[in-house]
Amino acid sequence: MTTSVERAPAAQQAVPFTAKERWVLVVASAWLVIGLQLDAYAHATTPELETFWTPWHGVLYSGIAASGFTLLWIMRSRLPSIPTYQSLLALPNALRLPLAGMAALLVGGGMDTLWHNVFGIERDMEIFVSPSHEFIILGMALVAMGPALMQATLPGRTLGFGGGWLVGVSVLFAVLPVHIYSLHASAIGFRHLGMGNGDEPIPIFSPDAQLVHGYLFSTVLLLLPLIIIGRRWALPLGLPTALIAIPALLMHLMFDSEDAWWPALTLAVAAVVLEAGFRIANRFVRLPVNARWILLGLLAPPLAWGSVLVVGKIEEGSVGFNIHIVSGLLLYTALTGAATVLVARSVQYLQAE
Repeated sequence: MTTSVERAPAAQQAVPFTAKERWVLVVASAWLVIGLQLDAYAHATTPELETFWTPWHGVLYSGIAASGFTLLWIMRSRLPSIPTYQSLLALPNALRLPLAGMAALLVGGGMDTLWHNVFGIERDMEIFVSPSHEFIILGMALVAMGPALMQATLPGRTLGFGGGWLVGVSVLFAVLPVHIYSLHASAIGFRHLGMGNGDEPIPIFSPDAQLVHGYLFSTVLLLLPLIIIGRRWALPLGLPTALIAIPALLMHLMFDSEDAWWPALTLAVAAVVLEAGFRIANRFVRLPVNARWILLGLLAPPLAWGSVLVVGKIEEGSVGFNIHIVSGLLLYTALTGAATVLVARSVQYLQAE
């Protein structure tokens, strides 16, 4: 039994992505995500903000426009003079996914003004559930990963200096909106470290359960980009550290800059030490590639979060959890990390028969 697979026209397949196109999309997507950063920071530091017409929204929505025009510019040589539905479907995935993201941004952006006018400005947990915001975050992630997808169309298993920077920045701007949007379910934040002093209520329904969930969710979200990049290329030196340390530091800067910096700094330093340790171990321990990744998933999460909890114990005198929860939590993060590796590295490309 055979199946026929439609091929894109030769003219469309023959147009490789240029470095200029990849970097211009990086700049446009950075503009877009920085707009989200500024808007999130404004809402976190100015709770009484009650208008849609803010400078931060101006940066965000001009970033949407810049990303849209950039994608149109990249598509110009890859579509016939009169585009058709078939010619759009024949575009490579490196363009189709960012285009789907742009569609989500346009839907979310169009809904957002109307939503605010009808239902008011969202606050607290409402921000993370509002439908218009969900479309915007999805669109940002898909557009921002475009440059990395374009880089993946080039042959070779090794990223050079420029390629490593491009993939790193692209993936960082793709995951950062998800970190921000999932703050309520993340361990990258002051209120999710199990060290509340009881003076202020934690704005979640079940603090203990939510705190444990935050570590597991963050484990998946921090590991997944590394695993996906590692399936295509050898991870450039420093990239794993950057994709863990930078979100941790930026999340603290945006949402808790007035409090102690030790949680974010501890996670950042742990990322440096763990990357160095695993790279050294790879030189001396000969194991199959999958086995090395599974060990990374098993060991890195409990070592990283364990470091944060140890420093928390030193700094605060208590981590808010007893030995049963701490030991079980670290075991959960190890199992979650290993499961993330197994699933992400087991997904296969669909091969034409």
